[in-house]
Amino acid sequence: RLIGGDPRLVLHGGGNTSFKTHARDTFGDDVAVLWVKGSGRDMAAIGPEGFSAVRLDPLRRLEALDSLGDDEIANVARQNLLDGASPDPSVETLLHAFLPHAYIDHTHATAVLAVTDQADGAGRCAELYGGSMGIVPYVKPGLGLARAAAEVYAKHPEVEGLILLKHGVVTFGDGAREAYERMIAQVSRAEATLGRGRKKVFKALPTRIAPVARVAPVLRGLAAVAVDAGEGLYERFVLAFRGGKKVLSYVGGADLHRYSQVGVVTPDHTIRTKNTPLIVPPPDADAFDAFCAGARAALEKYVAAYHDYFARHNARHATPNTELDPMPRVILAPGLGLFGLGASANAARIAADIAENTIDVIAHAEAIGRFESVSEAEMFDVEYWPPEQAKLGHAAERPLERHVAVVTGGAKGIGAATAAAFAAQGAEVAVLDLDAAAAKKCAASIGGAALAIACDVTDRGSVEAAMGRVCETFGGLDIVVSNAGAAWQGRIGEVDDKVLRQSFELNFFAPQSVARAAVAVMRAQGTGGVLLFNASKQALDPGPGFGPYGLPKAATLALARQYAIDYGADGIRSNAVNADRVRTGLYADGMLEERAKARGLSVAEYLAGANLLKREVRVDDVAQAFVSLALARKTTGAVLAVDGGNIAAAPR
Repeated sequence: RLIGGDPRLVLHGGGNTSFKTHARDTFGDDVAVLWVKGSGRDMAAIGPEGFSAVRLDPLRRLEALDSLGDDEIANVARQNLLDGASPDPSVETLLHAFLPHAYIDHTHATAVLAVTDQADGAGRCAELYGGSMGIVPYVKPGLGLARAAAEVYAKHPEVEGLILLKHGVVTFGDGAREAYERMIAQVSRAEATLGRGRKKVFKALPTRIAPVARVAPVLRGLAAVAVDAGEGLYERFVLAFRGGKKVLSYVGGADLHRYSQVGVVTPDHTIRTKNTPLIVPPPDADAFDAFCAGARAALEKYVAAYHDYFARHNARHATPNTELDPMPRVILAPGLGLFGLGASANAARIAADIAENTIDVIAHAEAIGRFESVSEAEMFDVEYWPPEQAKLGHAAERPLERHVAVVTGGAKGIGAATAAAFAAQGAEVAVLDLDAAAAKKCAASIGGAALAIACDVTDRGSVEAAMGRVCETFGGLDIVVSNAGAAWQGRIGEVDDKVLRQSFELNFFAPQSVARAAVAVMRAQGTGGVLLFNASKQALDPGPGFGPYGLPKAATLALARQYAIDYGADGIRSNAVNADRVRTGLYADGMLEERAKARGLSVAEYLAGANLLKREVRVDDVAQAFVSLALARKTTGAVLAVDGGNIAAAPR
């Protein structure tokens, strides 16, 4: 955890540690055991369950074999687990097994990579470390690297560790403290050589750079993979933005197209970031259409280059690989910053974190020399290496994964249930509510990357700022539920105009402001979207003394249908849910009893007894209706009743 908690050493599942001991097997025999980190496990938060105990002797016997395939190595490792429920052992398991030391640490230290990622990296490392560290030439992880490391150590048994050129650093010792302290000492030696070098030259940038909230949806839409555009099916990405002085300096460098396109700083990163980032033009706020066109052209060129890269190197393999999607996982926008892309907010954050680490390595490498990566062929072999791809996991995605959902009035009642329901289906969720504390509490209960935003939906500026925040956080939005509302009572011929106007502001004009802002983002993305409105039975079956609430709801129902008509050609669907008699804050302060009385019913009859199913409608029922409409790809302009059959029963 000391190693995993320091991003200067490892990031998100990178690196590995091990120790050797003895244990009793099922038969009570004493066996030598290698405890090694599970493949892809994050050392920052790892526990005992994240390690695999493997019988050591069978692993060491592999060193004598002439050759061994990756599947065979993995099979031997799993056959010799003491506990079959353990995670797959690290792809570096043989390196740990072939070295004799009790404790071994392996990192991708930023400072060490800056020294090794040079054309003369071996010479630089030899000069820096003298005889304290062995130098291992680059070899793809697996049996070959394990053998190379063991051979270097055998020739120099006095060393404290090994420098794996263009890959990372290994230290070892008789105890965990010794191995760790050697790691810190050797990385510190590399750090001491950095920070001095050439002065960077910057490129000219537009006078006004467009904001993240405007740029992100464009890039998110361009990067979406059209699975079947005619059917409105896209494989979307979530975005994570990074700015700041360090990032701006890097993306603003005059040599950006050279140093950012050389390759990864360590092959371990390629599965998260691809080999190179996409560079788009500076987002000029005063020529934004030109930026959009330039970004599209840059992406098309990137995709074509990836197809060519795959074809070239796949031809070398006896067993053909299946091409991965060609979309970038990092986008550099000069003048603005960088974006990480992923199937989830967490995956996007990981890509962005690695991109920032790459900036550190390349900036340091360029300060002392000239950054150099492994060859393109070597990057391909790691990107398409099954043990590396296995780190990502390949579980079936949930229906709304890769989607971003926004719920207004999302802190309580129907809104909170709806936000949780969308998150359960895999969506990234933003909870908007006038009550900031309640919104935070709701987002915390959902967990993950759920976002809480204080928003007054009756204030157009507040709505636009909230939508901008969603775009800055996730890159855009796909589903918007207009749920915020409140009820006013009174006989329509006697109600004060002020009350009626208040109700229209919240129950009609607010959904209009939300939908208008959402549609602007959806059209910028160009991948369609879903507008959902919480209407009311009052819109179709008005009750006595409830006109101040029912009239704007009727207008909102018409609004939902109008959006369906006006934006259907953009792939934007618009539907409403007609929920009735649901216990929420809407019925606070005695309103539930008053509405029951107005219908001539008891509270129990009002909630359930008068509908066809004789069942009370709950907030979770309404939430599931919103989810169902979000998933109904060919339904728009519809109204879905969630009332137990109140309208059909023509209740009193």
